[in-house]
Formats: sequence, C-alpha cells, structure tokens
Amino acid sequence: PMPLDPDVVSGIHLHGGTILGSSRGPRDPSAIADQLQKLRVDALFVIGGDGTMRGAAAIDEELRRRGARIAVIGVPKTIDNDLPWVDRTFGFETAVSRAVDAIRAAHIEAVGARHGVGIVKLMGRHAGFIAANAALASGDVNLVLVPEIPFAIHGEGGVTDWLRRRLARRGHAVIVVAEGAGQDLLPDTGERDPSGNRKLGDIGVFLRDELRAALADMDVVVKYIDPSYIVRAAPANAGDALFCSQLAEHAVHAAMAGRTGMLVGHWAGCFTHVPLAVVNRGRKRVDPDGPLWRTVVERTGQPMLLGVGG
Repeated sequence: PMPLDPDVVSGIHLHGGTILGSSRGPRDPSAIADQLQKLRVDALFVIGGDGTMRGAAAIDEELRRRGARIAVIGVPKTIDNDLPWVDRTFGFETAVSRAVDAIRAAHIEAVGARHGVGIVKLMGRHAGFIAANAALASGDVNLVLVPEIPFAIHGEGGVTDWLRRRLARRGHAVIVVAEGAGQDLLPDTGERDPSGNRKLGDIGVFLRDELRAALADMDVVVKYIDPSYIVRAAPANAGDALFCSQLAEHAVHAAMAGRTGMLVGHWAGCFTHVPLAVVNRGRKRVDPDGPLWRTVVERTGQPMLLGVGG
C-alpha cells in the first residue's frame, strides 16, 4: 500500500500516466476484500473504464456478501469515452486534443507531396469517439473509419476506389482510423490479453500497405502516424483537470453519504450516480444514425457507406 499524503500527491496533476501503476487481468475479489478489511479501508475509489468497473462490481458484491461497511465508488476514466449512461469520461477531452496535433501533422505531410496520403491511427477498440471528435476538431480529415461502421478496402465504392477519385480531384487526403475498425478484414490473431480481450490486428499498418499497393500506379505517397501512447500518456488539459476535480468531489460525497456499488457519472449537464450493474450491461458506441456520425459525414464529405451494403 502507498499512503497518498500531500507530499506524495503534490504535482501529480501536472503529469500523465499513474503513480500507482496499472495492470490487466482478473484479480480475486475475495483477496481484495481481505486486504481492504485488514487495512480498515472505509471507501474504495475505483478509477478506470469498462473492465475496471466490472472489477469494482465484483469487489462490491463480495463486500456486501460479507456485510462489510465499505463504500465502492467508480470514477469514469477512459479516453475511449465508451461507458454507457455517461456522456463524458475523464481523459477523453485531452485525448482528442492530442489526437488533433497528430492529424495536423498528417495533413501537412499529405499536402506536401503529390498524391500525398496521411493516415492517423487512434485508440478506440470498440468505439470511434476519439476518431470522430478529433476529425471534427481538426477540420483537416477527409475520411474517418470507426469500429461501428463496416467498410471494404477494395472494389467499387471501397476505400481505395474512394481514395483514387479523391486524389485525382484534390491531390491529397487525410484518413483517420480507430484501432478497432475493420477487424473483419484482418486475420484473427487467436490471442487474448490478460483481461480476456481479443488482441486486435493492426488496421493502421494493414491500411497503409493496402493503399500503397493498390495505388502504386499513381505514385501515391503514404505517411503513417500512430500516436496512440503519446495521446494516452498526456497530462490532463485544463478542461479535463477541472472535470476530474469535480468527479473527485462528487465521488467523496457519495462515499461519505453511504453510497456504494455506483459510479459518479455526468449526463445532460448534471453529475449522476449510476449503479455499477447498469454501467456493466453494455458499452456506449457511435450511433451510425446519430447526430455525431451525421456531422462527421457532412464535414468530411465521405460517403455514408464504403463498398458495404450499397
């Protein structure tokens, strides 16, 4: 255990990452409950995304089974912004801001070459919120590929067909792809991480190589950028720092009020208490028929479908 006294935590808000360390993989809720009771912990604040909240729910269930009076409060921290019934998670705004920097670099590289193509791969295993919002914020993106929208690489109306016409008309293109996009186009790795998640194929490298080969006759110049860990390791920007302090305040108030088995959320301008059982029922994703994706399509000028379903 690390006592988090003022000397330890002073200045940590200026840095990215975690001073406590993190790990993947299931942990025994019973062992965790034993340690909490041994240390006489009154409130456990569990900070993270969907996998973390499933773990928090398991810990809370074990503590309730024992009749232990220990509050378990979740704090939504994931750059993917994919927790249900939460319209914003800590880290998302910073991630979008850093992603925009990478997109601008890709745009500069693309316009600086004849038939230049800049590809930026961003995080987002199951949801394309970072890719969609960063594309809108930058204003330089011509195509966004996300896990929620299937697409074809080749064939009429596919990505290469679209890109050939785009280069002939405008001379350059910028493509943003979420890491979980197009996984049906890649061979299954057959591997799992310690948390049980399927290891993804690298859609960024695959897309880069496919476009180079398909458009070799145009002497296409493809510049590929993967800023994933630069984005994730960034210190919080001003908006996220303020949001984080508000989440912390509400989390402490909830614990002191005797609440447990819940997450402090934000919805429609209000801070909320969301049961962990509700948070763990699913995952928030980009709605292909919703206003966010409609704005992406309108702003980029990309087709609604790329060689799939029409």
